[in-house]
Amino acid sequence: MTRNFAKWIGVTMGLLMATAGHARAEEIDAATQNKRLGRAVNVLGYDPIWRSMDRARFKAKHFKTIKDGGFNSIRVNLHPFRQMGPPPDCKLGDSWTQTLDWIITNALSDDLLVILDLHEFNAMGANPEANKEKFLAFWKQIAPKFKDAPSNVIFEILNEPSGKLTPQLWNQYLADALAIIRSTNPARTVIVGPAFWNGIDHLRELKLPEQDRNLIVTVHYYAPMDFTHQGASWAGRADKIGVTWDGTDQQRAAIARDFKRAADWATANNRPIFLGEFGAYDKAEMASRARYTAAVARTAEQLGWSWAYWQFDSDFVVYDIARDQWVDPIHKALIAQ
Repeated sequence: MTRNFAKWIGVTMGLLMATAGHARAEEIDAATQNKRLGRAVNVLGYDPIWRSMDRARFKAKHFKTIKDGGFNSIRVNLHPFRQMGPPPDCKLGDSWTQTLDWIITNALSDDLLVILDLHEFNAMGANPEANKEKFLAFWKQIAPKFKDAPSNVIFEILNEPSGKLTPQLWNQYLADALAIIRSTNPARTVIVGPAFWNGIDHLRELKLPEQDRNLIVTVHYYAPMDFTHQGASWAGRADKIGVTWDGTDQQRAAIARDFKRAADWATANNRPIFLGEFGAYDKAEMASRARYTAAVARTAEQLGWSWAYWQFDSDFVVYDIARDQWVDPIHKALIAQ
């Protein structure tokens, strides 16, 4: 038996053992599932773990750290396109899928719900037609692979559809992907959001199959961008720094107004809401970041939404892996003491 094959067997057995005792997918409806998601954190999107387990920043112990830190779930940001073989199969690489199995095994073992978030928004937004084959091939492989996984494993069709993936085109793509998922996972909870970066103001353009009620709708929130993305070169704000968020009545009212639009849409369409991303970039002052983070999280909770902070490691950070400790102001802002 080769070392890699032995590793694969061990991971697969671990996944099977971890799923034992968890509820099956068909037992939990979307509204209940959304409550179970509760407080989540985005993880592993930019970790070297996907290139080599030996280079991983994120370790097995961090699943328990997240659970003990007051979180219920993780949203795993997946970038599989570069790991795929040639069309038409676009087969996912063995090393990549073994890493994914390791993540799910450990998360379930530490009683965390797991969202598998296809995070290839840049490629899909730049050229949706050229990448559609990979997009659908991903779900053709992932859906049957996890068809017997417990309800604690949730699929998110695509992060932040945007760019050339217009609202009209996105409605077609999500319908195609959802049909693939439902062919093997008829009752699994699936997360899907509107185009234009999962923006609240584009919920009205999102077209979902009326008969499929096991869907959670996600929105992302980073307003005002001049505060949350100050100093961020990728957002065109490298030289915009020193913006504060003071928690004034006016600032808090702006969050409430924005979220009310999403809440009204959710009520009208009978769909639960998951705030899949929010936070403020590290270039903002810490006190402002903490005030803003707490305000967004509490407003979402008051509306009965689940949420996922962006993110555990890297930037917008809530956990300092190098120091092996929480970034205390941000952690306390998220997990009300």
